[in-house]
Amino acid sequence: MARRTAGSAALVLVDGAIELHPEPALFEAMIEGWRRQHTARRLSPAITVARVRVLRRFQEFSGAWPWQWRSEQLEAWVAQGEWAHSTVRGYQGSVALFLDFVCDPRYGWREACMERIGEVPTQICHEGNTATHVADYEGRPERRPLTRDELQALFDVADDTVAEIARSGRKGWLAAFRDATLFKVVYAWGLRRREAAMLDVGDFAANPAAPELGRLGTCHVRYGKAMKGSPPRRRQVATVMPWAAEVLEQYIGDLRPRYGPPALGPALWLTERGGRISARRIDERFAAYRAAAGLAAELSVHSLRHSYVSHLIEDGVDPLFVQHQVGHSWASTTAVYTSVGSDHKNRMLRAALARAFGADDPKNEEEQR
Repeated sequence: MARRTAGSAALVLVDGAIELHPEPALFEAMIEGWRRQHTARRLSPAITVARVRVLRRFQEFSGAWPWQWRSEQLEAWVAQGEWAHSTVRGYQGSVALFLDFVCDPRYGWREACMERIGEVPTQICHEGNTATHVADYEGRPERRPLTRDELQALFDVADDTVAEIARSGRKGWLAAFRDATLFKVVYAWGLRRREAAMLDVGDFAANPAAPELGRLGTCHVRYGKAMKGSPPRRRQVATVMPWAAEVLEQYIGDLRPRYGPPALGPALWLTERGGRISARRIDERFAAYRAAAGLAAELSVHSLRHSYVSHLIEDGVDPLFVQHQVGHSWASTTAVYTSVGSDHKNRMLRAALARAFGADDPKNEEEQR
């Protein structure tokens, strides 16, 4: 019964077959078994592809097969790469999960290795040589929200690009208008890059609480960040920046139809051929606008989402509302996006400033002003 488990050696290997090169054939069979296990667990294909890519990179670096892998090889691999903490943890996690799989007796891979190669894989990842997750935010310290001036500079460059192309009569002004609108939408609804790329026109709807915004009162995010192999999380994001709704209305009503009925699909952001814009294209356009605006190279599309959180908190919006808007499970995750934390922190701050300025009570300080 155990050998019929999805991804087991008995279901992947062909009994009696003699491979000319048994080592690479066995490695590929292991990967195929792991892929089947991922499918049985309902993990997304993207997760599987990314993890398999990590395995192949480590195998190429080590020059060894999984039954020959050793802890010192993993440590040398990590030491030579200038990767972010979260990236290292992800790479080590992929190797650890794969070795857990092939070492699990329910799948029969150790037996298959012993029978064909005469060696068996072992778990090389342990507490002493793997990165741990102890911080709420593991991104690079250089990644930060844009200031309001930086944000305006970025949007000005995007708008100027549209105007310049239109004046010159060159092709591409429609795509430039699309890109300028896209970055404003990413910021104004606090979206991740993939969330924005996967938007359809029908994902925007009226909000009874804000009828003045028309059909753009709320945004239905259908491809939110998944958790532990679950399907993409959905959330409703209320429109809080009316100026962005006006920009998006102009794009949907006047510009997007110019792509033409034959190619007009449901996607909000269309390419010249009528397909959906890719995440890579979004990164490329952001990098070009960032450079033209003279902004730091460390800033990314995700910095717009950080900016959304920070600017709303700075404007006095309830932190819990902001947390729900961006789809964070924990308030601590939202807090690391901004220098403003919780109401408790703010009260403590006002009390400390009151003492520093010689006021016995923060209320008295307010009255004196």
